[in-house]
Amino acid sequence: MSSLGPYTYVTLSMQSDEAPHVGVSFYTPRLRVSSGLLLSNPRPFLEFTSHEAHVHISTTGAGPVTDADLAIAREIFNAAARYLADCERLHADQSATDKAATDTAA
Repeated sequence: MSSLGPYTYVTLSMQSDEAPHVGVSFYTPRLRVSSGLLLSNPRPFLEFTSHEAHVHISTTGAGPVTDADLAIAREIFNAAARYLADCERLHADQSATDKAATDTAA
């Protein structure tokens, strides 16, 4: 199996008469994730940052928290929980495979 080294991939697509599309893919251990509350205009935020890109997520129109904002926050939470569960399961599988290979080689 071939794999690339760590990287961040950012694209911007612009077509006439269409809204721009920005794509950001993080494949790096240097990814930082943070969240907090902006105090100047109280609203929550979530950030994903690497050396190459910065993604900032906040409430609709950077305004008061709406029912739609709560729904999106729940979707992010549930997706992150699934991502964690998949990472933990794959890590455990890989560790077991590595241990079996080491035991067989010994």
